[in-house]
Amino acid sequence: MLGRCVFNAVAGPGHVSAIFSLIEESVQVLSVESDYLWVEGVQRSACQSCAAQRGCGQSLLAKLTLRPVHLRVALDGRDGGSFQVGQSVTIGIADHVVVRGSLLVYLLPLLLLLPGIGLGESIFGNELAGLVCGLLALLLGACIAAAVLNARTNKSRLQACLLDG
Repeated sequence: MLGRCVFNAVAGPGHVSAIFSLIEESVQVLSVESDYLWVEGVQRSACQSCAAQRGCGQSLLAKLTLRPVHLRVALDGRDGGSFQVGQSVTIGIADHVVVRGSLLVYLLPLLLLLPGIGLGESIFGNELAGLVCGLLALLLGACIAAAVLNARTNKSRLQACLLDG
């Protein structure tokens, strides 16, 4: 489901409001703090709506890895007393944040994998060394992606916003 939300982004000397398309998600309130809500959502896979669930290995894998996701969502001036633990609320995440994050997480490791294989083969002269170097480069890419995402965790323009209340 798509929605709209206003984010403040710093552009030059002043603040500029920008409107982004949002991906909406219904989540459950875990706890209420003075300025934030801690919420929990469940990662879902497309397998829930697929007719071939029983004969598909991807469906089984999705069931095994289904885990809750905990997020801190700013109240943005709303009264925390109007929210209760267990209450269902709707949050929005800017779609460009999801797209860029996905590209970073999936593409960077793959872009490092191929040169890692080539470099390993050229330095050590055999395929096994090339595969090991490629695997190490893939892991390095995953670590870099995780570090970049962790460094940007607290930027307000990348945070989920509360749409209810």
